[in-house]
Amino acid sequence: MGREIATSEYTRSQRTRYRRELRRNLDIFETFLDTAEFVDEGTVGVELEMNLACTDDMSPALMVDDVLADLDDEQYVHEIGRFNLEVNLPVTHPTGSGLRELEDQLAALLERADDTAQEHGARVIPIGHLPTIGEELFSDSQWRSPGARYEALENSVMQARGEEIHLRIDGEGKGLDATFDSIGPESACTSLQLHLQVPPEQFAAGWNAAQAMAGPQIALAANSPYLMGKRLWHETRVPTFQQALDSRPPEYATQGVRPRVWFGERWITSMFDLFEENVRLFPALIPESRTMAEEPLLTEGASPRLHELMLHNGTVWRWNRPIYDPGTDLPHLRLENRLLPSGPTPIDMAANAAFFYGLIHSLVHERRPLWSRMSFEQADESFQQCARWGLEARVRWPRVGRVRVADLLMEQLIPQALEGLRDLGADADVVERYGEVLQGRARTGRNGARWQIDTVTSLQLRGADRPEALAEMTRLYRAGVDSGAPVHEWPVPARQRAAGA
Repeated sequence: MGREIATSEYTRSQRTRYRRELRRNLDIFETFLDTAEFVDEGTVGVELEMNLACTDDMSPALMVDDVLADLDDEQYVHEIGRFNLEVNLPVTHPTGSGLRELEDQLAALLERADDTAQEHGARVIPIGHLPTIGEELFSDSQWRSPGARYEALENSVMQARGEEIHLRIDGEGKGLDATFDSIGPESACTSLQLHLQVPPEQFAAGWNAAQAMAGPQIALAANSPYLMGKRLWHETRVPTFQQALDSRPPEYATQGVRPRVWFGERWITSMFDLFEENVRLFPALIPESRTMAEEPLLTEGASPRLHELMLHNGTVWRWNRPIYDPGTDLPHLRLENRLLPSGPTPIDMAANAAFFYGLIHSLVHERRPLWSRMSFEQADESFQQCARWGLEARVRWPRVGRVRVADLLMEQLIPQALEGLRDLGADADVVERYGEVLQGRARTGRNGARWQIDTVTSLQLRGADRPEALAEMTRLYRAGVDSGAPVHEWPVPARQRAAGA
């Protein structure tokens, strides 16, 4: 879904031909996966999605076209919302000073985007949900970025669903209960996506490890507690994203039809398992054929392009997604970790990356795999609980039993991740730098979500109403980003005004 497509409407015959080609692609991939040579350099990569907010009131700034035109850099691209911006970082390695270089790149790219946005009266906010988004933003199509791919995605989801999108998310009071005649709320979700190049023989272990650790990973990084004025989950992106792109009529959901934003339902034995599930379980949303895209079946190096299979894979939003890339000389496989929110600061995001890359390396090389000691349902439950309650969640963990996830992180998972980084060859000062951030966050219980909640609570106790508190909190959040300090060190306003203030 990362590139433009030819049209936003498709005929029934085009859909029929696409299904036929999709199955052909799957057969080719099965044979190719078993026989081909793949690049395995262990590279890592990052995509960062951000929001644009008006400087005066921190409301969504629908000006991404102007900002991108001024940036004039192919690293910066559109996302679905006209107030969204994405930047793609160069690939690197987790060895040596690679993760520190990643932090420096994040800081430089974020600063450049923010400098450009300020010329248009806006700020760049790296955060899971822009707190000032209101329901009125999605009352017409002005929220959506231009391009046939976004229009086609919305048309296909809404046509398949057959009725309005209904967001029902538990939270304060009665939570959020709102309907929308578009997939607009999906644009509220901005993420930090981590890529890891994996050899075919290790992909199943890597994906299983990523699924098993997903709960603690999202608890440590949660940064999305507010949506449309309501305090909801610590990582509200999870239910928002799932419901905003739910192409199922309610009756299909009741029957157990799988949602397109999906944690999964089983451990796997091969990358092929995931692509086979995609084809077997999910109808095509954007049935653009290879012929329509004017794309050959084979590259010059004879690696199949598999256009239909890859396009279809981009419309099944697994929290850990398999990626096949035909490359130029040799193909490679990647694991795309999609569950982290954007922000808060470059050092926080680099620490989140360090935790993921270090822990997944350690888990893959354990004598007895973690996923052999826990059920898949247990991993799914952990993910849901940690998305809802963040570092305050309690999870069931092998050999530990029921435990507060912050304690599990401090005593077991963060040390294990740091050991994994050392084994990967990360420099000692890099391991120490991100270890201090991760431990500090778990020890204080203050991730981005907790800081946002505490700050809004303090501002309201000082007399602000909710909209005023959310706008002021967003200003203070941007000040925290400017400070460069990790979020657990950010100050929170006093809960009452000083005497005489």
